Amino acid sequence: MKQWKKAMTLLLAVALMASCVTGCGSSSPKQSNEPASSNTTEAEKRVVRLAIQPSCAFIPFYIARENGWIEEAMEELGVDVVWSDFESGPPMNESFAAGQQDIGVIGDVPAVTAVANGQENVFIAAEEGGAFSAMLVMEDSGINSAADLKGKKIGVTIGSTGQNLTQKILESAGLDFYTDIEAINVSMGEAQMVLTNHNVDAVVVWEPNVSRIAAIDGVKILIDGSKVGFGGVNVVFARKAFVDENPDIVKAFLEQYWRATKAFEESPEDYSEKIAEIFHLDEELLLEASSKCIYPLQFTETATESLQDTVSFVLGIGGITDVISVKDYIADNIAKTVIQ
Repeated sequence: MKQWKKAMTLLLAVALMASCVTGCGSSSPKQSNEPASSNTTEAEKRVVRLAIQPSCAFIPFYIARENGWIEEAMEELGVDVVWSDFESGPPMNESFAAGQQDIGVIGDVPAVTAVANGQENVFIAAEEGGAFSAMLVMEDSGINSAADLKGKKIGVTIGSTGQNLTQKILESAGLDFYTDIEAINVSMGEAQMVLTNHNVDAVVVWEPNVSRIAAIDGVKILIDGSKVGFGGVNVVFARKAFVDENPDIVKAFLEQYWRATKAFEESPEDYSEKIAEIFHLDEELLLEASSKCIYPLQFTETATESLQDTVSFVLGIGGITDVISVKDYIADNIAKTVIQ
């Protein structure tokens, strides 16, 4: 048991440097600098650096960018906008740690890992989706419940939110992650192949991978996170110093994020084609995946509890060394003002 946990800790160190949100990622983001035009002189202009990554959890961010709403709002404040595109959370965390970003969107595991390890970030808005992550199996696998997983090979990104969900699924049947199954470390890009080739008996993935893989003939969803009390929270986060020094910029950003959220809720078909193209996903599958997300902006009690549970998970696998209270890092007062 101790040897297994030591091995898992080593795997975690690798996983946190790899992709734990949307697949294997590079530490070098794609950047685009599109200065906003205004009557403010260049010397007086401020800059906001925005970090984005492809996930159905962050659709409002993409809608606001594609429509130019953020640039328009920042132009009124005399602020330039610089975008950085990432493929996953860990390289985004590295960029934040280097002081290269101001506001971004990220999953629960890299979010709490960063602040617990000393990054001075705050969580300014939330997205929820318990059904957003799920365990998938082949229909002919003979696996019909969590109890049937004993002795099976499960493909999961070690150290990610997927491992947290896997542990909860196993615990629901009285099984242990370390002794009752064989965990195979796979990226999101590998999940479909290893499952359909029967290299593993089950995989744990998140959207849009859940909808994409579940659409394949012979694949079925065994259990999603909502069935085992898994919150699946993602966050909009920012450098604390930036929020303290630029509350007007943060408010303008969240106003456009909320505008995009309401626009997508009211008429998803108006935006789904473009977003599906960005995500390289069928439009119908995008709509299915996004239907599993809730975009409350402010932190609900459920979201807060879910993030605190993530802290316990990351502590348990050795990703952090001390317990933190996520309430100390939630700064959604501006989000609440925007909603009102």
